[in-house]
Amino acid sequence: MVRKEEVLSDVVIKFAGDSGDGMQLTGSQFTNNTALLGIELATFPDFPAEIRAPQGTLPGVSGYQLRFSSNPVFTPGDACDVLVAMNAAALKVNLTAIKKGGKIIVNTDGFDAKNLRLANYADGENPLDGDQLNGYEVIKMDVTKMTREALKEFHLGTKEKDRAKNMFVLGFLYWMYNRDMDSTLQFLTDKFGKKDEILNSNIAALKAGYNYGDTTETFTTTYKMERAKMKPGVYRSIMGNQAVAYGLIAASQKSGLSLFLGSYPITPASDILHELSRHKSFGVKTYQAEDEIAAITAAIGAAYGGALGVTTSSGPGIALKTEAMGLAVMLEIPLLVINIQRGGPSTGLPTKTEQSDLLQAYYGRNGECPMPVIATSTPSDCFDVTLEACRIAIQHMTPVLLLSDGYIANGAEPWRFPQAENLPEIKVNFKRELEEGETKLMPYKRDEKLVRAWAIPGTPGLEHRIGGLEKQDITGNVSYDPDNHEHMVKTRQAKVDMIANYIPDQKLDSGPEKGKVLVLGWGSTYGAIKSAVAELQSQGKSVAHAHIRYVRPFPKNLGDILKNYETILIPEINNGQLIKIIRDQFMVDAKGYNKIKGVPLTKGELVEEIGRWV
Repeated sequence: MVRKEEVLSDVVIKFAGDSGDGMQLTGSQFTNNTALLGIELATFPDFPAEIRAPQGTLPGVSGYQLRFSSNPVFTPGDACDVLVAMNAAALKVNLTAIKKGGKIIVNTDGFDAKNLRLANYADGENPLDGDQLNGYEVIKMDVTKMTREALKEFHLGTKEKDRAKNMFVLGFLYWMYNRDMDSTLQFLTDKFGKKDEILNSNIAALKAGYNYGDTTETFTTTYKMERAKMKPGVYRSIMGNQAVAYGLIAASQKSGLSLFLGSYPITPASDILHELSRHKSFGVKTYQAEDEIAAITAAIGAAYGGALGVTTSSGPGIALKTEAMGLAVMLEIPLLVINIQRGGPSTGLPTKTEQSDLLQAYYGRNGECPMPVIATSTPSDCFDVTLEACRIAIQHMTPVLLLSDGYIANGAEPWRFPQAENLPEIKVNFKRELEEGETKLMPYKRDEKLVRAWAIPGTPGLEHRIGGLEKQDITGNVSYDPDNHEHMVKTRQAKVDMIANYIPDQKLDSGPEKGKVLVLGWGSTYGAIKSAVAELQSQGKSVAHAHIRYVRPFPKNLGDILKNYETILIPEINNGQLIKIIRDQFMVDAKGYNKIKGVPLTKGELVEEIGRWV
């Protein structure tokens, strides 16, 4: 049999099945294998909120989308070239996301009468037998049967053997895309090295899938992709929450402060706690508190004692932390509050993405309670933004809110390893002693940045009191004086506003400095906006893109940039939050494009929307 090899430049694959089918593991292993080859990639994991969602049902479908390319990529793709559907529900949920002519790899065992009924197909209806899949290349494989056959010599129950189905599929795809299996073999060895039966059964299933592709005459084409042209350096695949954790460690090392994380588990922020707990060798202290309030107050205590205090959560947990955030504002101590946003309100959509909490970050505390807000835009960007958020907190003696979201947190992309010596130092100025002429510490005496001194409790001669009651200016004594209260409120606001003098000016990501349309984005809309704007620019359209990292305060030149365009368009994965702030701050009639479906914006929909204005 003669097989041909086809060279591809861009592929989007979606793995889909029950939440117990291991689709997230399959996708992440294929992602890691891709990253090791130096190929550009972007991912979008999508899974149910339940720990064990109803098997075989539409709400129970778990998916993992991966785009890999020889060219730069900024999104995981609008539509898929390949869908792996482990059952009928996975096919039904994802069929509209497949390009016409695309490949659909189906596990035929997942299309029996029970699975078809659970997927809400009519009695007697089977999409594999009718004309629903006309126009697609359908590859039918009884993955369940072949996995059990490959593992017949192993002393495992049927349920345990069926758990290796994802490895069979992964092996087949490794064959299809001309990959070796070394990275996954190493992963399995590391994970199951002490459980020989489980290790060897997974390896056997992986190799069986590879050999099935290699020996079956049905398949006549394999595919290859050239390496992407990247800047020289050492790369790895990085997820957003991992990058946040590494950014915190880097900030600790570059500031010389010990790192303390007080956290209560919540989707999708928990992985930051999990990752940091693995790095005690860097002096990291992680505290899984009994609730959200205990988590942040412990972090406040750590910051009061001279550590880099951090707390992580998502929208519902941030709501519980608000009183303590007000305390940190009143204390004027460095604290990093990280919000990995998800769909709301209330419990909302725990595993779905949304830019839901910008207004909460801006205004969601009692009283006049200003905090700097900084936002990440991609998984790898999380490292730099976290480092910068720590710098602002430490050097301006203020709690800082860092916004990410589920799309960024769970997504992956190549990350060019920074060298430690190239990272900026974060200068810390502890007050060590009284200055000449001082008889006691004045805890609210300020420097030219309106920043008060950071004095560590227990330092001889620097005894002082701080707390949640309003402070008298300079002395820090409790004060109910109305003029003093107004003065302190305006001073705290002025301190945050003054941070604009110590952050970079806003730059255009692309496009003309003046023109018809400026697409203004923040957070995880970055990739979709960048891709859509690039396509329109290639058509000669007068459109530019600016993406905001510093959300409060804004860069000083942002208002001047906004004046240079006829239309300001602000796409958001919410009901319009940044647009309210931009209209308020700059008095511009910005236009909004909003999507609130728990999924990211796509390039295609933005091309259409932006095209209406150019």
